[in-house]
This record gives sequence, C-alpha cells and structure tokens, in this order.
Amino acid sequence: MTLYIVATPIGNLEDITLRAVRILKEVDLIVCEDTRHTRKLLTHFDIHTPLASFFEHKEESKLNPLLAKLVEGKNLALVSDAGTPGISDPGFRLIRAAVAKQIPVVPLPGACAAITALQGSGFPTDHFFFAGFLPEKPGKRQKYIESLKTFPHTIIFYLSPWKAAKQLQELSQILGERQVCMAREITKIHEEFWRGSLIELTEKICAKPPKGEITLIVSGMALEIVLENEE
Repeated sequence: MTLYIVATPIGNLEDITLRAVRILKEVDLIVCEDTRHTRKLLTHFDIHTPLASFFEHKEESKLNPLLAKLVEGKNLALVSDAGTPGISDPGFRLIRAAVAKQIPVVPLPGACAAITALQGSGFPTDHFFFAGFLPEKPGKRQKYIESLKTFPHTIIFYLSPWKAAKQLQELSQILGERQVCMAREITKIHEEFWRGSLIELTEKICAKPPKGEITLIVSGMALEIVLENEE
C-alpha cells in the first residue's frame, strides 16, 4: 500500500533513473495524465504495467477508485506526461488525498523543467519563486503579475506556446525591463536557452510564436537593482 511519485524524462529518455524503471515495473498500476503518451515511454523500457488516467477536469471522478486500490493494499505509481508529478499538474490531488488517509507516499527524484531551466539560466538560485502557469482569466492574471512586481528573487513561469505572446506582453508591461532566460525543448535535439531582456523576448515571440512549452526565468527586483548599480 504505497503511492510512488515517479519523475519521468522531459525529453531525453536517458534521463530516467534506474530506480524509476524498476518501480514502474513492480507496481500494480501506473496513474498518468495521458495513457497514450505514457505508453510510449513504457514501450521503450519494456514495461507492461497496467495504466489508469488521471487528468485535469476528470480527477475528482477518478480519485476515490484509485484511493480504494491503495487501501486494498495495491502499490501505485503516479507519473505526469513529462517531468515531476504534482508540479503544475493534477497529480497533487491524489498525493494530498493519500497523505490525508495516511497512505505511504514515496517520491522518486528526477527530471523537472523548472529546476533544469533555473540551473542553466545563470540567475541566482539561493532563493526563487515557482509561479507556474499564469491564471486563465485576464483580470486575475494581471493582479497575479502585479503581486510579483516587487518580488526580490528569481521567478519561474511556465508558458503554453499558444498563450506565450499575449502573456509575455502582459509580463513586460507590468514587470518592465527585466533580464530573462527562456528555455524550451529542454534535453531535446533543438534545446534552446535564450537570454536577454523581457521586452526583447516579447518582441521575438510575438514575431514568431514558439513550438513547445516555455520555461521562463525572470530576474527578481533585487538583481535588477544590482545590475543598475553596476552600470
């Protein structure tokens, strides 16, 4: 009776751990967002464990049956489409419910787009804030960005490719001239780390929308003050 939280590769399949492969083979059921996507990963590593979907907008109806399996003594592995489960995906609801029922939860470390992008950004890493995806509603989104305007530390955002241009415009209008690092296609053939100003990036993305999700690292207010003083 254990829920394993298993990180999977964000691109390069070599980034999966030996322990992750073993656990995925040993558990009774793998809980994932998209069974079609996860099945490709399992096929690559010759894993034949049954799958069950647990995705946004449907998680409430699937939560109790999965908890029931855990209570019965089954071992489950939670994965996301890519990276670490529970980070900006619905998996945290299953984790929270398991903890509430005192079911053992065992997280396996592994790939995470936010941390990988932060490492390669060159920005301060001693303190940072993971902002994740911005709110859908414009008013709520703008208020959220406003709340980060004076935040002194590095900020990490996830941007969907089809929303990136609009959201970058809002970020640049509210946050102003910040230094940023855009990371996309991390660990893949066309991996890109682009560094410059937030306004320059906004112009770049508006001119040519990106393919694939963006991890955006934005300098905090404290770094901007330091850079201004060095000029």
